[in-house]
Parts: sequence; structure tokens; C-alpha cells
Amino acid sequence: MVSAMVCRSAVLGAVTLSLLAVPAQAAPLKTAAKARTAATLPAPDTAGLSAVLRSVVTKGAPGAMARIDDGTHVYRSSQGVADRGTRRALTTSDRFRVGSVTKTFSAVVLLQLVDEGRLALDAPVNRYLPGLLPDDRITVRHVLSHRSGLYDYTNDMFADSVSGFEAVRNKVFTYRQLVDLSLKKARTNAPGAAYSYSNTNFVVAGMLIEKLTGHSVRTEYQNRIFKPLKLNDTFYVHPDTKIPGQHASGYLTADRAGAAPVDATDQTVSWAQSAGAIISSARDLDTFYSALVRGKLTSAARLAEMERFTRVNSNTSYGLGLRRRDLSCGVSVYGHTGAVQGYYTYAFTSKDGRRSVTALANASNSSDVLNALAAALEPAFCGKQRSPRSAAVPLEHEDVAPAVPREQ
Repeated sequence: MVSAMVCRSAVLGAVTLSLLAVPAQAAPLKTAAKARTAATLPAPDTAGLSAVLRSVVTKGAPGAMARIDDGTHVYRSSQGVADRGTRRALTTSDRFRVGSVTKTFSAVVLLQLVDEGRLALDAPVNRYLPGLLPDDRITVRHVLSHRSGLYDYTNDMFADSVSGFEAVRNKVFTYRQLVDLSLKKARTNAPGAAYSYSNTNFVVAGMLIEKLTGHSVRTEYQNRIFKPLKLNDTFYVHPDTKIPGQHASGYLTADRAGAAPVDATDQTVSWAQSAGAIISSARDLDTFYSALVRGKLTSAARLAEMERFTRVNSNTSYGLGLRRRDLSCGVSVYGHTGAVQGYYTYAFTSKDGRRSVTALANASNSSDVLNALAAALEPAFCGKQRSPRSAAVPLEHEDVAPAVPREQ
């Protein structure tokens, strides 16, 4: 139960917390018998969440925010600024670049095509894109689960973060050009042998979407996900460089300690496209992941395929374009992380989709910021009993492309 104190809007320093009633979500999700549902989760620790966001700003992000939706109430918390120039406060309504959260959208479109009988998960990619890949054993499933062995071309593209970014900020790539960059390097492992995160996989996913539908990924995202879920803050504008409407500016931490961060807000994100170019908001991402795990976007069989996870590290597993994070209190949450120049995103939901959280920092290329933001999941889902002060959050090493985060 949420206390009356939490239900009142309050201002704590620069942090604004509010609780607003929203319509309850009616349709229950079929869950495993032992799964912790949102109804059994403790109330979010809003004070703990505020502390996490203050820590993110202290670590170097201009701003940080989080939005929790538990189906009956929305909790909003924000800290710092959306723009270093104007000093406008960051809000949970601001749009932002979601980076690799885009991968879940791409996976959903392909799984819908599986439901329609137009694609087989265990078929070779080369069946649909003849001659694209050097190994006929690489399947669609391998691509969506990062087990193809295809080298991640962004490792080289952003070896020097700022200069690498400036070289591609306004550049427009074809999908084939990006795949060719990957194929210049040896593969990381045999198809299906091991998990190895690679943006190349979801560039291939975009190629599959466009080949099978005859439409751009923008059209397929719009018709299959954005419109049906009424995601009015969600866009795929590539190759345009602007974020529509009110948005958070994003800042890329300089490669040289002490140098000013680079405003990376305007860019084509053509280096990522279907691997990372979607723009959205916290509200829309909460809605998207809740709808996904409730079975509103795919058949139950396809959702089950998406949730066949491979262990990545001590607290993270990966399915088909979907991550599972195991928290300190025994709760597992489902979603994705995102990193794109200027923005770090965490967007996750409970097993039943009844509690969702999206957290953002408008900074990137900083391991300190990344790891501080990761702690937002604990107070959102575990409550006060295991706050970030008493629950160690493992260091983040996954999904940090582009660029290896700098210790600053």
C-alpha cells in the first residue's frame, strides 16, 4: 500500500516527486507460479530513488529522472537539468534517444512476422537475405539473441569516443555498409556458441524487416507498435537529426578528463538505425514493456521464445531482444538498457507487466554515471527493505556501445 505521505506531491531540494492516479490496467498476464507479481512487490522506495538520481548527477550527468507506473499510480522523480545552456529542469515528460532499447522494438516486429508465417526463427538469415552473411549456419534466432558471432563494428567506430562520434554525427549509412564494416573483422565465435553483444545483429534485423515487409523500419514500427499502443512520444526519424518536441539534450563525456562534455543531441544515429535510433519518453517505454510482457504485441508462443534467456553475467540474462535483470530482493524484471551518445536508459517491467520503470541520465561515456543509474531498479522494484545503500549493484559492462565507458 502507498502511504498518504507518498501520495502528496512534494519537492525535496531539486528533486520533484509526485504521485498521480492513472487508470488501472485490467488484463492480467499468465505468469509462472513462483513469479513475484507487482501485487506482491513492496511499495517503491521513492526516497531511495531520489537518492539514486542525486548520485547520478553527482557522478557527472546534467540530469537524471525516473518514472514508475504500477498500474494504479505513477511516481515521478527528477533531478538536474535537461539543457546545460538554458538550465531548464529535466522532467519525466522529456523525450530522449533510447539507444539499444530500440532492439526490443525490432525484435517485436520480427516475432510478429514469425506469427504471420513470414519468417522462421531457426532458418538461416541467408534464406531471406541471400549472400549477406559468410556462414549459412547463422539463424534469425542467433541474430536476435546475440549469438551469431558477428563482430560489433562500433568497437572500432567509437574507439575514440568524441572524434569517432563527430566523424559519423551527420553521416548516413546504408545497412549493407554497416554489415560490411563488421565482416572486415573475424567473427567472435561460431554461430550459436556463445553470447557476444553486437549492434551488427540488429542491423541485420532491420534488413530482415525491410526485406520481408517491403517497407521501411519506420513504417513497420509505426504501424505495428507506435500507433496500436498510442505511443505519441515515440519516433523513428532517421536520417533526420532532430528530436521532435520537448526533449532532454544529451551530453557525451569528453575523452580527456576535465574537458567540457559534447552536446550530442543532434545526430542521425545512422550508425545504429534499427539497433538504436528510436526516440521516446519514459511514459511510452513504461507502456511498451508492460504491453509486451502482457502478450499484447505477440502470441504467447512468440513471447515465450523471447523469454528463453541465456545467462550473461551474475544478474543479467538475454533472450530475443529482451533482457532479464535479477535484483537483490529476488525479483526478476524484463526490458532493455540503452546507450547512445548523450543518453543512458534503463527500461524494465515486472513479470506480470504491472509495475514498470524507465530511468534516464542525459550523459554517456561515463562508467560512473552508468553504474549509478543502474541502481534505480532496486528502489523501484524492491522497496525500502533493500535500498541501494544496502544492496550492492554489480558494475555494468554490458550494452555500453558506443564507446567503452571512461572512469571519471
